[in-house]
Amino acid sequence: GTQPLMHGPTFMGNPLACSIAAASIQLLLSSPWESRVKKIEEQLRRELSPLVAYPEVKDVRALGAIGVVELHAPPKEPQKLQAAFVEQGVWLRPFGQTIYTMPPFVISDDELGEICAAIRKVLDSGIQLADWKK
Repeated sequence: GTQPLMHGPTFMGNPLACSIAAASIQLLLSSPWESRVKKIEEQLRRELSPLVAYPEVKDVRALGAIGVVELHAPPKEPQKLQAAFVEQGVWLRPFGQTIYTMPPFVISDDELGEICAAIRKVLDSGIQLADWKK
């Protein structure tokens, strides 16, 4: 007999997923996304760059809509660090020795400011790094 065409996983040409992807691309291309990304990058640089003065911080960088605070070592207890961000009202998680944010292009200045302030507040509260001494 004949088998029906499987339309399950995204990588198999799921028509609904493809339609959503095409609509998302069209929406992106019809918006001023490039100027939004530049504005996000500028704010990330401005608000995160002072964090390089913290002893636990090795580097701070921003490229496009990606902001990274690199620590000297991974946090000793990553789950506690993530919980501290949630307590500040943002969903961020450490990835190895980096704390990063990739906000949506439609984020407001105030919302992005909240993310940056949460990173600063969590660093202010003190974090322990694995195998690193000040």
